[in-house]
Amino acid sequence: MNITPDTSADPQLSREDALAILNTPDESLEELVSFAETFRRKYKGNHVSIHILTNARSGNCSQDCAYCAQSCRSKADIDKYKWVADEKLYEDNDFVNEHHLSRHCIGLSGMKFTDAEIEVLAEKIRKMKADGTHLCCSIGFLTEHQAKVLKDAGLDRINHNLNSSRNYYPNICSTHTFDQRVANIRMLQGLGYEICSGGIIGMGESREDVVDMLMEIQPEALPINFLLPIPGTPLEHADMSVLSTAYCMKVLCLARLLVPKADIRCAAGREVYFKGEENMLLRVVDSIFASGYLTAGGQGIRDTIQAIEAAGFTYEIESD
Repeated sequence: MNITPDTSADPQLSREDALAILNTPDESLEELVSFAETFRRKYKGNHVSIHILTNARSGNCSQDCAYCAQSCRSKADIDKYKWVADEKLYEDNDFVNEHHLSRHCIGLSGMKFTDAEIEVLAEKIRKMKADGTHLCCSIGFLTEHQAKVLKDAGLDRINHNLNSSRNYYPNICSTHTFDQRVANIRMLQGLGYEICSGGIIGMGESREDVVDMLMEIQPEALPINFLLPIPGTPLEHADMSVLSTAYCMKVLCLARLLVPKADIRCAAGREVYFKGEENMLLRVVDSIFASGYLTAGGQGIRDTIQAIEAAGFTYEIESD
C-alpha cells in the first residue's frame, strides 16, 4: 500500500493492503503510525475518550470461550454473582459523571437473558440515563423484543465483539458460532443501535485472521484487546511473544485505517504492551479504559489522565 499524508479521502484497503500493513517492517513503523495519525487527527482531533467498565453480572456463563475467566470451562478464581449491588453500579455511574468521562460500559456475563431480567436492566438504565450518562452494554445475544426494550429505556450503544475471524472462531469457542455474532450485530444495527465491536489479539490466530475480523463490519467503536492470559483458562499458557509493541501498533493502525471515523479503543493489555509508549499509542487510538477490565485490574483514573496529558492530549468530556 502506498502510504501518503493525503487525507482528502479515507483509505480504501483491499485484503492484501490490510495484510501488508500487519507485515510492515518494524523499521517502517513510524511512517505507518504517522499515516494512521492523520486520520485520527482528522476525525478525533486531540481528544482521548475515557471509559470505565462495570462487571454487572459475573461468572456462571454457559459459553466456553477459551480466553474468558467467566466461561463454563474456566477454573479462574473470580467473584460470581447474578447482579452487582446497585450501590456499586450507581457509584460507578456517578464516578463517570463526576470525572466527566466519556461513557459507562456495563458488562453482563452469559449468552441469553429472560425478558424479566431485561426489564430489570432497563429500569437500571433509565435511572442512569436520567443523570445524562452515555452508556454501552455488553450483553450477549438479545432477542429483537429485548433489544427494543433496552432501546426504549435509553440505551443507544451495545458491545458485541467478534473476537476473532470466522475461520479461527471454532478454536476459541464451540457453544456458539461467529455467524451468530454477526447476525446479532446486524439485528441491532437494524434497530438503530450504535455498535461497539472488536476482538482479542494473541489467541494463536494468524495475521490473516486479524485482517478478516477487522474487515467484517464497520462499527462506531472498535475495541482491540491484547490477550492477558488468565490462570485457570485454556489460554493461560498462550505464547505472548508475538505481542510486541510494534506488532500491536500495526494492528491498531490497521483498525484506524479500515474504520477511520470510529472510536478506536486500546482496551485490555494497554498497561502491559504499551507501558511507556503512550505517546505513540495515542497518536492512533482515541479511546481507552481506566480502572480495569471485568476480571482484570487496570490503570487508575488519575494515572490514566496524567498519561494522556503527558503525551500531549486532552481527555474528552462527553457526559452531560
